[in-house]
Amino acid sequence: MSPPHPIDPEGPAPEESSPRADWRRRAWRIGTPGVVLLSGVLFVASATTSGGTDLRPGRYTDLASLTQSESDNYAALQQEAADLRAEVEGLSASVDDAQVRKERHEAEALRGPAGLEPVSGPGLRIVMSDAPESSFEKALREADPEFNLRWLVVHQQDLQAVVNALWAGGAEAVTIQGQRIVTTTGIRCNGSAVQLQGVPYPEPYVIEAVGDQDALLHAIDANQDVTGFRADAASPDIGVGWELEEEDDVEAPAYEGLLDLQAAKVQ
Repeated sequence: MSPPHPIDPEGPAPEESSPRADWRRRAWRIGTPGVVLLSGVLFVASATTSGGTDLRPGRYTDLASLTQSESDNYAALQQEAADLRAEVEGLSASVDDAQVRKERHEAEALRGPAGLEPVSGPGLRIVMSDAPESSFEKALREADPEFNLRWLVVHQQDLQAVVNALWAGGAEAVTIQGQRIVTTTGIRCNGSAVQLQGVPYPEPYVIEAVGDQDALLHAIDANQDVTGFRADAASPDIGVGWELEEEDDVEAPAYEGLLDLQAAKVQ
């Protein structure tokens, strides 16, 4: 190991001039204005791009705020789509052509089965929710390796199981969070929320169905996946939420989302 360098009580000697030192001083004199100029250009570009707003806004402080914002945006787009659809229908109705009238008549006959008409009548109301906070705290405290924390939350497959059971029971219409479920509706997890037609919704999840109540109840009881969720709801260690009520008047609004389907195919 080398001995430490001795300390000069008079301080370090002044740096000797050399070609390399002269080059470094020239580089700093030239480079510093260039960096300042580049920074100014970036600031201007950022201001222009943001249009005077924050490029990284902090307006979403929690999931509820995000969900509400996305829901509001979706509602606005729904209204815009409805207005355009009404305009198209008005223009189509003004066309005096036998073939067009025939096609419109056939399309009108399919609006009901496609979920484009509101439906009301007796049915079921089911509410599914995550386990209470105390269940999460207990699971974390006990740290049982055989206990899966995923059992404490509602997943897309749980909602899909209930919806499929209701369809199997002959439901005339099904809604989740008041949104009409049709054949093109996608139900999938998005973090701690569930997405319906691209919009995230937090729990609790309210599922309503219009149809024969006895047939719907029988279908719910016969579905093994739903039975498993109900068993978790009855378990004191899990306690996910499950409520089922018979309703005299369930209202299912018409589906108002986009109807176009897009698919890829091999050329």
